[in-house]
Order: sequence, then structure tokens, then C-alpha cells
Amino acid sequence: MNSVLENVGRIVVKVGSSLVTNQGQGLDIEALDRWATQIAKIRQIGIEVVLVSSGAVAEGMKRLGWKKRPSAVHDLQAAAAVGQMGLVQVYESCFGKYGILTSQVLLTHEDLADRKRYLNARSTLRTLLKLGVVPIINENDTVVTDEIRFGDNDTLGALVTNLIDADVLVILTDQDGLYTADPRKNPDAQLLHQGEAGDAALEAMAGGAGSDIGRGGMLTKVLAAKRAARSGAHTVIASGREQDVLLRLVQGEVIGTHLRASTMALVARKQWLADHLQVRGEIVLDAGAARALRIEGKSLLPVGVTAVSGEFERGELVRCIDASGIEVARGFSNYNSNEAARIMRHASHEIESILGYIDEPELIHRDNMVLL
Repeated sequence: MNSVLENVGRIVVKVGSSLVTNQGQGLDIEALDRWATQIAKIRQIGIEVVLVSSGAVAEGMKRLGWKKRPSAVHDLQAAAAVGQMGLVQVYESCFGKYGILTSQVLLTHEDLADRKRYLNARSTLRTLLKLGVVPIINENDTVVTDEIRFGDNDTLGALVTNLIDADVLVILTDQDGLYTADPRKNPDAQLLHQGEAGDAALEAMAGGAGSDIGRGGMLTKVLAAKRAARSGAHTVIASGREQDVLLRLVQGEVIGTHLRASTMALVARKQWLADHLQVRGEIVLDAGAARALRIEGKSLLPVGVTAVSGEFERGELVRCIDASGIEVARGFSNYNSNEAARIMRHASHEIESILGYIDEPELIHRDNMVLL
């Protein structure tokens, strides 16, 4: 069996609370340093890495002297606020030894549910990666409530994987992977080396909760793999205590459980776009732009637009038609209708002088567009 990490360009690595905090005993600085070392080496071979890290609440509990995870929301938020300081300080120090800049990105469910904020988060993360920065992502536990939280960082890892079009989600845990039964209770349980993300039988295997330190169990990891597969990303569930686990994975070694997505990333994304029914506006293309989209598979630049109709916001779906009114494509606009009308017929390098800023050089990026 081949590793799902062969020939990848971008991965999301999620590390759980029990690994980051050494089962709740405070930040395991040696463990964080080992991951930083591995990620530094992975980046040297051209793979971009985003790190989703648990541990803020657990570290805050340790700093505050709390032995048991509180149930009150405000207590949890306070623990997260205290613990986040230590978490980012250690990561910054560990990566700094390799000359790598890090950034802290705190997200809530609202950030990814709102299309405009979703695109803003996407643009920020892609820009950070382009600048060679390693984003350290966590849920913004200091402000979020139970009603709008992701629920666990496995889910957050999957959503970030979708957000940045990553090839693989690597979930590092304190277990070797997904077993056919709970190995702590059943001595006959066997490690499942491969499977298909979204297979209902996997959810039955996954069982119940995990440790008392974090909130995720194996089931949340299986469900995260199912969610990541919606954009065509594969998932690996493996032990974070394996020696050089990340390096060995990207070198093709099969460690833990590899759950493959049944659909290629671009195909899955295009299908989702094609099925999106709420078209908010219409953009008319000149002959050159229509040809660039239909034949050359390029992004839509504002210079190729001759007219804009309807009212739409950044991130909303628009229809692209040629001069004869035939629909060529549809996609999510990087600019609202007013901005699109102002920059149409202009080259991309003129956008900033016209609007006073530039979000993207394309009006619609080809990854956010489907041809019809």
C-alpha cells in the first residue's frame, strides 16, 4: 500500500491536547520541538505545512493550578486565554531555531460559516504560506460559546484542510491509529492500515470518547476524515509519539491509518460549485476572456469583463456569460458587484490604484470556478 502523502504539496497537521501537554502535565516542550524540527525539514523539500494545535485550555489549567477541566464556559475561556500565551511562545521559540516565522490564527465557526470571512481567512492563510510562514491555528476558545464552537480541533483541522485546498490532513494522536475495536478493552483489536474516508463502517469501529484532557475521540477523527474528503483530501491518523512520524510519512512510509478520499480534490470542489444554486449576479465576458476560460482553463481577470449586473458581495456566486448570452462558467467573486464594475476592463495591476487596495489579482480564481 502506498502512503497518501506521496507527491503532496500542502498538508495540515493537527496535534492533540494529550500530545502537546504530555497528558495534561503542562506543555511538552520537547515534543513541540520535535514537530518543529520535522516540519522544518518537510518545508525544505517543498511541502507547505499548516499546524492546527490543541493545548491552550490544558496549558491554562496547568498555569492556573486547576486539576480538573472546568465545565463553566467562562472558566474554559479564561483557561484558553492564559494557556494560549504559553502555547504560541513555545512554538515561536521552537520554529525560530530554524529561522522560520510563525503566526497565530484563531478561528471560530462563524469565521468559516460566513462566506466573506471564509474568503478572508483563506486569503490570509494562503498569503502566509506564500511568505514562508507556518500558521499555528487554534479555535478561538476565549470568545466562542458551545452553540457555535467546532466541537474539537479534529473538525477544525478538516475545515482548514478544505479552506486552503490541502492535499492531506494528518491527525496526530496518542493512539497508533484506528482499530477494529477499542484496544484498551479488546486484546483482539487490530490496527486498520487503510480505508475509505466516509465509509459508515469506520464510524461504528471508532467507538466513544478519548482522553479526559481533550474533547476529541477516535470518532471525531473519522468524521474529520469524512469532512476533509469532501474537498478531495486524504487523511492519516497516526501516533504523535512515533519517532519522526511526519518525516517518515512524507517519505512514503505507511504509519497509522490512511483514509483515502474517493474523489480528487479539484473534481470534488468543482462538483460542489456546479451544484450551488444561489447565483447572485452576472458578468459579461469579452471574446478573449471567454476563450481563456473555455479553452485555456485560466482564471477570470477584470480586464476581460465588459459588464456587471446584479448585486453581490465578495465570495458570492456569479454567472459568467459570453457576448451572446451563453453561460460559460460560474464561480465565487473576489470582489463585490460595485468593485467589479469599477475594475472591469482594467489590468490587474491597476486594481489597487482604483479601489485603494487589492485582495486578489483575479476577479474569479480558476479553483473557485466551474465551466458549464
